[in-house]
Amino acid sequence: MPDRDRYRPPILDLLRRAGIVLTPKEVDALEVTDLGLGAFEQTGLSLVVYVNTDRVCAKELVLLPRQTCPQHRHPPVGDSPGKEETFRCRLGEVYLYVPGDATQAPVASPPAADREHYTVWRQIVLKPGDQYTIPPDTWHWFQAGPEGAVVSEFSTRSTDEHDVFTDPRVRRVEP
Repeated sequence: MPDRDRYRPPILDLLRRAGIVLTPKEVDALEVTDLGLGAFEQTGLSLVVYVNTDRVCAKELVLLPRQTCPQHRHPPVGDSPGKEETFRCRLGEVYLYVPGDATQAPVASPPAADREHYTVWRQIVLKPGDQYTIPPDTWHWFQAGPEGAVVSEFSTRSTDEHDVFTDPRVRRVEP
């Protein structure tokens, strides 16, 4: 697990630069995860969950410069077809990869030692104000540009504990 106190200032600075105002309770609840891989600056994610009910979820996702969230999907759970999510970029650039025709010269590059776990290569570039909706149960991964990124996520119910990753070492929810 990464040193939350060490990364808190740059994460909160990105949120501030994006114009995102958090309550003290939201700042305290800031999640900082290396997904069990032990290389937070390379592969990880920080997030603030505003709401997660049986029907809707809203979050802020924060990525440090060139930080990658590894390839995963949100599978069906019970009667739900899986989480549908819309990403809206607030700050920086985000390189999102989804199934489809591979982009010939992708901007992002996953960690070299983990490249085998990245199999979808259709690139969507999100800049501030751009958004993209990812259908349920769709493989995807994303990486921040050189200044880091803040992305607002609007989705159906989030059940992170059921996320499926191509890299079997990844743990979305800390034990």
